[in-house]
Amino acid sequence: MGTGGPLVLCLAQLALGCGLGLWLGRRAAAADRWALTWLCYDALVHLTLEGPFVYISLTGTVAESDSILASLWKEYGKADARWLSSDPTIVSLELLTAVLDGILALMLIYAIVKEKYYRHFLQITLCVCELYGGWMTFFPDWIVGSPNLNTSNWLYLWVYLVFFNGLWVLVPSLLLYQSWVGIKKMQLKKLNPGKKRK
Repeated sequence: MGTGGPLVLCLAQLALGCGLGLWLGRRAAAADRWALTWLCYDALVHLTLEGPFVYISLTGTVAESDSILASLWKEYGKADARWLSSDPTIVSLELLTAVLDGILALMLIYAIVKEKYYRHFLQITLCVCELYGGWMTFFPDWIVGSPNLNTSNWLYLWVYLVFFNGLWVLVPSLLLYQSWVGIKKMQLKKLNPGKKRK
């Protein structure tokens, strides 16, 4: 599978995530509708892409595998070689994110749709996990001079490394801010129950 196949798979997942999120959030406020869209896409990536990556890596390597999903990781491995060789740090992080973050994303979707009191607790936990995963994926390699990252090709640098990984920094940061504002509003409402807010 060439570059086009993995890109089509990613776009299909994005479309499915967006469709599910917008459908689940059809009665929600706009910010929650977009949060649900992201969370559906996030859960799909963790459970259907990262989960198989972990399985492939624990039973061999992506470079040796001939599965369809391995082709996606082979393509990404052109930008970051650690995904090809079952790097223990990467596999450990992906195992954590595939299982924990995937489950947290599903639980958070439920909490938003059902307006559960624990929504912001889950949202903060998931966002911190996502940001920690990104930090631990790249910072150890940066410390040693980025020997595994291919930054000589614009596609690998700007699309694979910066854009796709940047999403998991930008969106969790925005969701953390949303939780900050939501918790602040709840606290102010509790402290001043009769006071009207602007």
